[in-house]
Amino acid sequence: MDLSRFPRRRYTQGPTPLEFLPNFTRALGGPRVWIKRDDMLGLNPGGNKTRKLEFLMGDALAKGADTLITCGAPQSNHCRITLSAAVKEGLKCRFIIEERVPGSYKVDATGNNFMFRLMGVESITVVPGGSNMAEAMQKAADEVRALGRTPYIVPGGGSNAIGGLGYVDCAQELQQQLAEMGLGIDHVVVGSGSSGTHGGLVAGFLGNNIRIPIVGIGVSRDPSDQDPLVLKEAQATLDLLGVDIKVPRESVVSHGDWWRPKYSVPNPAMIEAVQMLARTEAILLDPVYTGKIMAGLIGLSRKGYFKPTDNVLFLHTGGATALHAYESVLLGDPQAVA
Repeated sequence: MDLSRFPRRRYTQGPTPLEFLPNFTRALGGPRVWIKRDDMLGLNPGGNKTRKLEFLMGDALAKGADTLITCGAPQSNHCRITLSAAVKEGLKCRFIIEERVPGSYKVDATGNNFMFRLMGVESITVVPGGSNMAEAMQKAADEVRALGRTPYIVPGGGSNAIGGLGYVDCAQELQQQLAEMGLGIDHVVVGSGSSGTHGGLVAGFLGNNIRIPIVGIGVSRDPSDQDPLVLKEAQATLDLLGVDIKVPRESVVSHGDWWRPKYSVPNPAMIEAVQMLARTEAILLDPVYTGKIMAGLIGLSRKGYFKPTDNVLFLHTGGATALHAYESVLLGDPQAVA
């Protein structure tokens, strides 16, 4: 699929690495686990939001924007990377932070909250969990317009059809890498949250006839709520591309057993996953997203969902900057785990 007709900024030179994890595979006892290192994308440090922002920023600049507005939770990787893109392009940036866990946002916290201040976010508005984030961002946009400036709203997680193009591009990049390596992958494991990464990847696989099952691991919702969002994002992305494909319902699969008790709240399976990958491969996961996604891969492996001889690809979507805000949890303080 031709992505060249869409405005785009490039923040990464070349494809992200695709690596085998021999020590982790041995510790798990199979399947054979591979990793796509999207944690090594550009933008301080990058992650899956970088791919989306290449297209979202291209659109923003084409429309003459001088201020980005976006939303996220406390310690939001998406907010950090959006701010990074704004700084790189000489734009201002404002956040709406949804405090889903009361009292969880602390302005002087480490991790991403520190990065917000260091990179000079223009303003942060904190709203209670359950707030209408679209309305809150629109209000912020109106305030920016009143100053004679031009706002651009980046949706939560960078998840819309334009952002989804980033993971169509990832699908095509992965297809090329697998062909060059002569590698057959049996399953791709991806996080499923705001749905743009999962949906964009589904669109990219369908549009490029990549017949590898995608296994989504929910980080905030159960499949009954999550799968329709992914289906909608995948279809919107294909429609934007002008591809005459209706997304089959069966192409969207997610599992919701590893995100509880709440979004962003630690659990023992996440802690095991973060420690296991760090101590076998020296690769860092984050507590909110990739830690729970890898917990899903581990859990499904132990349940026999994957064959011991399968090649399973884990899409690492970044986020390690947030680790420092969870040090006591990840190093074993039982009182810090829900």
